[in-house]
This record gives sequence, C-alpha cells and structure tokens, in this order.
Amino acid sequence: MTRMVNSYKRTSSPRSPTNSGELFTPAHEENVRFIHDTWQCVLKDIRSPQSSERSDRGPQEYVEKNPNPNLNSFTPVDLSDLRKRNSQDSKKS
Repeated sequence: MTRMVNSYKRTSSPRSPTNSGELFTPAHEENVRFIHDTWQCVLKDIRSPQSSERSDRGPQEYVEKNPNPNLNSFTPVDLSDLRKRNSQDSKKS
C-alpha cells in the first residue's frame, strides 16, 4: 500500500494586492499561495532526474491504466476567461 506524504511546510508571506477588484481575506490569499507554491514544488520534484531513482518515495504522477476514450476530445476550460464573460453578461442585464 502506497501513501502520499506531504513534507512541504506552510510559510507566511506578505499580502499581495489583487488586480481583480475582489476582496480576498489574508487567510484566503495565504491558502492560495500555499497551494500554488506546494504544487510548484511537486511539479519540480516529478520532473527532476532523481525522481525515477526513488519511485517509492516522493510525489508520483498518476497515469490512468485504462483511459476513457470519451475524454480524447476533452479541452480544458479557461476559467478566468469564463469568469470575465460571466461578469460582462451580468453587467449587461
């Protein structure tokens, strides 16, 4: 049985200004920053040459053994673009 262990530590950093005009609490911004920074560390660990040597430790990339053929045409959605369009549509009405 394998288990993912998160060894990344949460650190506090100064509050960054938001450009969207929305108000985010410092706790929200800290959580988003922590998730972003931790994800960047995971990606770096996965891409490092040493990751193949220690396949039983550290982050491992999940690969579907039997991919669903219905997902072959899946295209990611740009959430920021969708949000902009939704806010413009709500201003028009």
